[in-house]
Parts: sequence; C-alpha cells; structure tokens
Amino acid sequence: MRTYLLPEYIVERDDLKCTRCKICIEQCTYGVHYYNAAKNIIESRSERCVNCLRCVLFCPVNAITVRRNLNAYRENYHWTYEFIASIKRQAELGSALLSGMGCDRPYLTFWDKLLLNACQVTNPPIDPIREPIEIRTYLGRKPKILEFKTGDGDIELETKIAPDLCAETPILFAAMSYGAVNLNVHEALARAAVECGTYFNCGEGGLHPNLYKYSEHIIVQVASGRFGVDLKYLNAGAAIEIKIGQGAKPGIGGHLPGEKVSKDIAAVRMIPAGTDALSPAPHHDIYSIEDLRQLIYALKEATEYTKPVAVKIAAVHNSAAIASGIARAGADIIVLDGVRGATGAAPKIIRDNVGIPIELAIASVDQRLREEGIRNEVSLIASGGIRNSADVVKAIALGADAVYIGTAALIAMGCTLCQRCYTGKCSWGIATTDPEISKRLNPEDAYKRVVNLVRAWNIEIKEMLGAMGMDSIESLRGNREQLRGVGLTDRELKILGVKMAGE
Repeated sequence: MRTYLLPEYIVERDDLKCTRCKICIEQCTYGVHYYNAAKNIIESRSERCVNCLRCVLFCPVNAITVRRNLNAYRENYHWTYEFIASIKRQAELGSALLSGMGCDRPYLTFWDKLLLNACQVTNPPIDPIREPIEIRTYLGRKPKILEFKTGDGDIELETKIAPDLCAETPILFAAMSYGAVNLNVHEALARAAVECGTYFNCGEGGLHPNLYKYSEHIIVQVASGRFGVDLKYLNAGAAIEIKIGQGAKPGIGGHLPGEKVSKDIAAVRMIPAGTDALSPAPHHDIYSIEDLRQLIYALKEATEYTKPVAVKIAAVHNSAAIASGIARAGADIIVLDGVRGATGAAPKIIRDNVGIPIELAIASVDQRLREEGIRNEVSLIASGGIRNSADVVKAIALGADAVYIGTAALIAMGCTLCQRCYTGKCSWGIATTDPEISKRLNPEDAYKRVVNLVRAWNIEIKEMLGAMGMDSIESLRGNREQLRGVGLTDRELKILGVKMAGE
C-alpha cells in the first residue's frame, strides 16, 4: 500500500562539506542514511527520520541538518497535522498507534502557573552557602506522637518507629523495567542513587544479579505480571512498590515484545526467552482495598516487617479517595503518577487522553489525608513530568514528600525525546536491548551525568528554600502559603489550595 504520509522531518546534507566518512550511516539505527556508490554520495530517506539528532551531533564536519517538514496540510484548528497524520497512519496499519515517553499534548502545565514566595525585610532569607539547609527526606509511616522514658539520666525512645527510607535529597529515580531499558541504564541509575544518597526503582522487570550490590539504594517493584518476584528479590530492596497503575497508561497493562526478551532478560523475569512479557491491566488478586491490604501485609510478612511498602497509582479523578483507602490498607508510601508520566510504549490515545495532571492530584490527595487526620501515616511521592528543581519545590509545597524523576534522568544520559522507545532502536543506546546499540551508552559516563544533574538541582533547591527563609525541606511540605497562582481560574486555585498572586 502506498503511503499518504508526509515525512515529519527533512534531512539536509551539505555535499561540499561531506567527506563520505559514513559515520552517519553507522550511527543511525533507523536506516535513514545510505551510501550511493554509483554517485559516490551519501543520501537520506527523510521519511524514516525521528529527529534523534545522533547523526547531526556525530558528523565530524557538521554537514547534516534536520528540520521539520514545512510542507503542511491546509491550516485547520480542529483537524491539525497530528490528527490527520494519525488517521492516515491508522488507515495504512489498521492498529492502535504507539508512542514512547510522556504526553506531549498542549495541556496545562500547572508548574508554570505557580510562583514561589520569597522573604524580604521582616523575615530575612537564609544564605545556603553560609548556613546549613536540610534537604534530607524520610519516606514512610511516621508516628503521631513520640514517647520517651527516662532512667539513670538517660532518655530512651519508647515509640516503635516503622521502617522508612532516608534520602539525602527529595529526588528519587522512577521505575524503568529491565527490558524497557537495558542493563547499562539500570547500572548508571543504581550507581547514581548510591552516590546521591537516594533510591532507584528497578521497575517490574526484576533485578539483574549485577545490581544486587546496590540493593540498599534500590526499590523493587511488584506489578501485575509479577516478573522476577521471589523472596530473594523482595528482600534485596530497601523498599517494595506495588504498581497498580502509571500515568502514561492508566487502567491498562504492559507488553514487552518477545523479540526484546533476550536470554538475560528472560532469566531475570523468570520467563522463556523470546516470549512476550504481558502484564495484565489488573492484578488478578486485587479487586478491592481489602485485597490490596492482603498483598501489602503479605509483602511485609515476607520481609519480616523490615521494609516500607509503597503503592503506585496513576493520577485519576478519584485519586484522593483511592489514596485514603491505600493509606488505611497499611501502605507506608503512596506514589502518584500524573498524565505527563513517561513510558517505553503506550497506546497514544491512552497516553494523551487518560488521567489528570500531577499538580492537581497531589494537592487533592494531601488535602484529603490531612482532613482525615492520617497524613503522617503515609508519605507521598509525586511523579510524571518533573522537569527542573522548581517543579520539585512546587510539588513539595503542594503536599509531596519527594518526587520521582525518569525522563529528566534519561535526558541527562543523552535522550532527545524522539519518542520511538517502543521500536527498540534507540540511537542513544537507552531504550533498547540490542546488545550492539546498548554499547552506545557508557554506564560510567551516564552515571556521572545523572549525579551532576541531581547535585545541581540540590543546590537550586537549597537556594529556593533559603529565599523562602526555610532551613529544611520538611518545613515546605504541604505549605501552600508559599505558592501563588497566575493565570488560573478560581476553581483551579481552589483545587490546588493556593491563592492568586497579589493576595
């Protein structure tokens, strides 16, 4: 069938500069560039280009330019290029369209409509260079009161403290399964977690034997497919996360195609090599809060009550009510993943139209738990589209204890968000299990880049806390008086629990 699709990008080459070194051919995993021996030139198939920019960056003579195709359909605000191209593509393929990473639709990003307060004359700011500012974060169940006993001049804590996570930064690395990304990515994130004093979630693909040495900084995940889950795996992690849903595809399961299930991935996931790894939409032993409670306590029992158990859900319209039930079911941590949460592969229609922004979800959940008097019984982690340190600070002011970052960490490693993760051809060696392409990501270099990113954000977080006159991140949690909205409706301001700028 002849395609009616226009190339999304046009690849241009300055033939006078081009030395025919063929580096672009070697670097492109999508087969865009090829050598025409008859003409002694390198030509390009623009229709295959995904704009990963690998060829542009690696061309030694800067001979390549990739630009958006300026040919366009007649301008129409309702029938945009995206919708026309999607219909044409489905007419040719007859299947649901897939996409990687997070929602790229122009929905409201509330982070950009929230401003932080700052101290001035009567309440002087704190200089983080000269005065200590504490950003260490404890995640887990906290007691309502602390009881002590005294004797022989000593003071002893009588209250039993539930197991928790101690992170030196409120930034954790989000779940990415072994199979969606390769071992080099996992190793880089695990090492970065150790270096930064934080935690990396290994995702639902199990934990590779090479990573057990980092286990004190790894959160292990139990998803509906239960891949790689056994007693050794559960006890290896610093915490356990039950994945109910994720922001990029609420209400549906996961699928790792058989061609990506190599011998190593199969061994870790405990399935035959070359078979599809299917995660069903529901956990088939969870159909109520009572069922969830049973799994939470089964995991606590299996690990002798030494590890906090988290539950991850997608941010949806009744997140507050669901979170209340999760807290009462015995979870120590609740993870909320917003509509901009990323993934290796999701039906595009689900990714772009199901779920709600994390800003609204985290504010409503924090408020609900406070009203019910159970906020200290559970910690909240915000996930989905955290782009910079200001987003981190605003998330905590809205009610989060910490945040997960995934896409930002991958961008630090080299990702350019071409959103073709599901093809397994990631030219940067990240979202691929091809052994040759995976070599492109040097875990040593990648880990250093991620560490630098977190260190830079930590500096900025301290700067912002100092500007607000706060010497600890704990003072900011749920402190919405430190936020003001701009360009938001009264209803939006009410849900977020913030005032209009100028009030």
